[in-house]
Amino acid sequence: MAYWLFKSEPSTWSWDQQVAKGETGEEWDGVRNYQARNFMRQMAVGDRGFFYHSQTEKAVVGIVEVCAEAHPDSTTDDDRWECVDIKAVRAFEKPVTLDQIKADERLAEMVLVKNSRLSVQPVTDQEWQVVCALGDTKPD
Repeated sequence: MAYWLFKSEPSTWSWDQQVAKGETGEEWDGVRNYQARNFMRQMAVGDRGFFYHSQTEKAVVGIVEVCAEAHPDSTTDDDRWECVDIKAVRAFEKPVTLDQIKADERLAEMVLVKNSRLSVQPVTDQEWQVVCALGDTKPD
């Protein structure tokens, strides 16, 4: 299993909206960055990810699971763009803020710290464990 981070502005797509989609999940559509798209092409059903509220909150707020592998993004006719579907698994007990992540030396190399603008990004096994521990949330 691989780990990822999905960023969304809560005013565009929030954790509560993701949860409301239930087991069927929702397309992670609208991504128009080649690197982020390529990461989605690497994802497999069952991979887990952090759901991150960007902009004002700047915090990991939940865990999601990939429930459909990369397929054409339904929001465009341009066949260059693909997306995965994700479903909510559980909310974080305590949101983990970007400031907390940046302050933890164990997370100094995390993509979120190095390239905070990338909307879809990989997370290492160690980073997954550390962020889950910071949020008092079960990692599996």
